[in-house]
Amino acid sequence: MSTTHELTPLDPEVLAKLRRISTATLATRLFALGLRQQFLVGVAPLNPDLDGFVGEAFTMRFIPAREDIDTLESLPGEDNLQWLGVESLSEGQAMVIDSRSDISAASAGDMLVTRALHRGATAFITDGAFRDGHVLKTLPIPTYARATTATTRLTSFHVADLQVPIGCAGVAVYPGDVLVGDRDGVIVVPRHLVAGIVDEALEQEELEAYLHTRVHEGEALLGGLYPPDEKTKERYRQWKKARA
Repeated sequence: MSTTHELTPLDPEVLAKLRRISTATLATRLFALGLRQQFLVGVAPLNPDLDGFVGEAFTMRFIPAREDIDTLESLPGEDNLQWLGVESLSEGQAMVIDSRSDISAASAGDMLVTRALHRGATAFITDGAFRDGHVLKTLPIPTYARATTATTRLTSFHVADLQVPIGCAGVAVYPGDVLVGDRDGVIVVPRHLVAGIVDEALEQEELEAYLHTRVHEGEALLGGLYPPDEKTKERYRQWKKARA
């Protein structure tokens, strides 16, 4: 396992606020800071009925399998990094796997995901496929993937490293980055930006909820409703004050 520098713990209050913010709102706030694409496009929840999650990234990197190394006999070996990675998960971490966007074999199955659940993981994510999808849909841990397959990982993938920078669905993920998931998918928030955007993102979430009620009442978007002009923002402030 690669070593990473010790990270300053995240404020639990900040993490609690993040759980109230959608991936769409976070994407807008990150875009305002110049980060154009932090959403894992094509990676969807296997069980969309589960609530979302917030977790610190624990990364796993795959390379192509090789027939003389990746055999059924290799699974119980002490150097099986996939087993080691799951057993190294800590409370509040989310496993995120760089499967090179390859769905030809499974990145993991129900045994590993269930073990991650009992290690305290908040989610299990791959830009590839999972096996045992019918089981994963019943577990109380969010799982996100491009597809499901019965094909074992060994046919396509070798686990090359843990806790190193990876690419997942074309997005750079560094160990300790904050992953936020909802029923749309997963977004990667660089760790050093989290505290600085959370309050503004939460305010945007509340403002857009207010605007949505006005659109439902039949108002047109043009004329200052959306994006909101200063008059609309003032009406929002008065609405919010009245509800306090």
